Amino acid sequence: MKNNKITNTLLILSVATLIFGSGYKLGQYRQVYQNSSSTSLIAAFQAEAKDKNIDTGLFWDAWNKLQEKFVDKSKINTQKMFYGAIKGMVASADDPYTFFLTPEENREIKNDLGGKFEGIGAQLGMKDGHVVIIAPLKSSPAEKAGIRPGDYVLKVNNDDTKGWSLFQAVSKIRGDKGTKVKLTLLRGEKEFTVEVTRDQIKVASVELSYEKTVAYLKLNQFGENTNDEWDKAVSDIQNKWRKKQIKGMILDLRGNPGGYLDSAVYLAAEFLAPGRVVVKQESANNNSHTYYVTRNGKLQDIPLTVLIDKGSASSSEILTGALRDYKRAKLIGEKSFGKGSVQEAIDLKNNAGLHITVAKWVLPNGDWIMGKGIEPDISVQNDIKEGNTLSKEGDRQLEKAIEVVLQ
Repeated sequence: MKNNKITNTLLILSVATLIFGSGYKLGQYRQVYQNSSSTSLIAAFQAEAKDKNIDTGLFWDAWNKLQEKFVDKSKINTQKMFYGAIKGMVASADDPYTFFLTPEENREIKNDLGGKFEGIGAQLGMKDGHVVIIAPLKSSPAEKAGIRPGDYVLKVNNDDTKGWSLFQAVSKIRGDKGTKVKLTLLRGEKEFTVEVTRDQIKVASVELSYEKTVAYLKLNQFGENTNDEWDKAVSDIQNKWRKKQIKGMILDLRGNPGGYLDSAVYLAAEFLAPGRVVVKQESANNNSHTYYVTRNGKLQDIPLTVLIDKGSASSSEILTGALRDYKRAKLIGEKSFGKGSVQEAIDLKNNAGLHITVAKWVLPNGDWIMGKGIEPDISVQNDIKEGNTLSKEGDRQLEKAIEVVLQ
């Protein structure tokens, strides 16, 4: 069985360029094989439909009439019709994080969580039924074009995004390196258009530096390589902490849209004692699960502050919430995004995929943050002038975090 991860990502758009607003389930990628013949599957479907008084003849009537009467026969593709039918069925669940993936789309999403893809480098999510920028990635085409967290995407190449699914938005915005995409955005009351040239995006999960005798660790996502990158950075921090070369640590989760849930649990263990609850996963089928700290972390006693903003989502909120609930860290910045559901990523036959919202997750104190986010202990806003990007010199949130951790 392939590795089936349940993430808490937020569609990496470009899927991060998901990043999806998802939360991939910890576990193993399930390969689903259909041993039944097509005839038996249709028969089973028809039997269930009959039991529920559904006339399946309508489906085949529409299918046949489309093939028979549509004016441009070159656009009739039976494979696309088949995938489209499945997409429509899954979309009927009316959940932006539950969607079907064609084999090509499934491959692209896996590449994204592996830290490499082509697009504009911005994480997308859904808010109040609208496509929204969770965060542009550092040094990405999106960031260079001036796109910011919280910008609503109204149009893509003049196509209105109203009614789009999250993955539909991702698939329209991403594209080959060197090609351009025009986005109409809404920021506050201001509507404006930007043209972004796509590029290859490589995402390092962890960036470590030192500021004024403080370790500053920027965590960009919870992806395939995060734990390994994290371990290397933590070893360096631990070494300096033991030698008293640093006085504390800042964990920056701003603009981090999430990723694999198991990674959030692994990272939380660096700061929390074994046996502590990190997150509780509650599902409708009584298949609930509680994730505990199961290892001895290396940074149990280092003073810690955590930076969050409206681009911090999903797995970022799980980690932040656990540290908050056990009073292990002070939270600085802005309220987080508010993504509290868990998606299971399933590999289907012929390499297609299915992401299904299977559960909600709650923090150790029982808090479900879906739609409301996590409030910081100390609220600090960064004032970024139009057309500029945030610099360390103008980062008031980081400045405050350093001040607090050194107290």
